[in-house]
Amino acid sequence: MLFKCIHLVLVVMLSVAIISCSGGSNNNSAQVSEYNIQNPNTASGNGDMSKLPQFTFSELDYNFGILIQGEKVAHTFIFTNTGGSNLIIKDVKATCGCTTPKWTKEPVKPGEKGSIEVIFDSSGRSGEQSKSIKVEANTQPNSVELRIRCDIVTK
Repeated sequence: MLFKCIHLVLVVMLSVAIISCSGGSNNNSAQVSEYNIQNPNTASGNGDMSKLPQFTFSELDYNFGILIQGEKVAHTFIFTNTGGSNLIIKDVKATCGCTTPKWTKEPVKPGEKGSIEVIFDSSGRSGEQSKSIKVEANTQPNSVELRIRCDIVTK
C-alpha cells in the first residue's frame, strides 16, 4: 500500500513538471530571442540577424613597418556599423601590456563610424612583433580580432 502511494505521488509530480515545462517554452523562447537582439553584451544569433549590429572594418591588420626600439606608435582602426541596430563595444583586450587600446564608448548607430585606437610601445622589444587585439561587442559573432605588426631594431 505504501509503495502504491509513493508511486502515485511520483507520477503526479512528474506529470506536473512535464506540463509546466512544456507549456512555457514557446513564450520563453520568443523572449530570449528578443533579449539577445537587445542585449548590449552579446548576441547569440537566435533572432532576426538583420536587426543585429555588424562590424565592417576598413582593415583588420596593420603593419607599422620598421621601428626603433623605444618608439611609441599608434594606429586607429575605423569601422562602420553595417547592421540594423546600435553597435556597443563591451571590451577591447590586447594580448600584451605593451599594447593599449582606446575605443568608441558610446553606441554606434547603423551607418555611422566608430574607432579603435591601438598604441604600441616598443620599449624592451626587438625583432618581428605581432600583437592581437580582441574586440567584444553585441555583434554576431560577438568578437573580432585586430592585429598589429612591426619589426623592431635596436639603436
